Amino acid sequence: MSHRAQSTRKVFSWPLIISVLGAAGLFAALLGDGGWDALAWLGLGIPALLGLRGLLRPGAKAP
Repeated sequence: MSHRAQSTRKVFSWPLIISVLGAAGLFAALLGDGGWDALAWLGLGIPALLGLRGLLRPGAKAP
C-alpha cells in the first residue's frame, strides 16, 4: 500500500466543516423557536448521522 502526501487543508477540511455545522446547530438551538429549531436539528443531526454511519459501517472494527 502506498502513501500519498496530502495538504493540511485537504486533510482537515471535512472535520472542520462538520465541527462548524455542529457549532452552528448548538448556537441555533439557543437562539429561539420555529425556524431556529429546524436549523438546530439540521446542524446537530448531520454530524450525528455521519458519526453513526462511521460506527455502523460494515467491516468497521470495534475499539
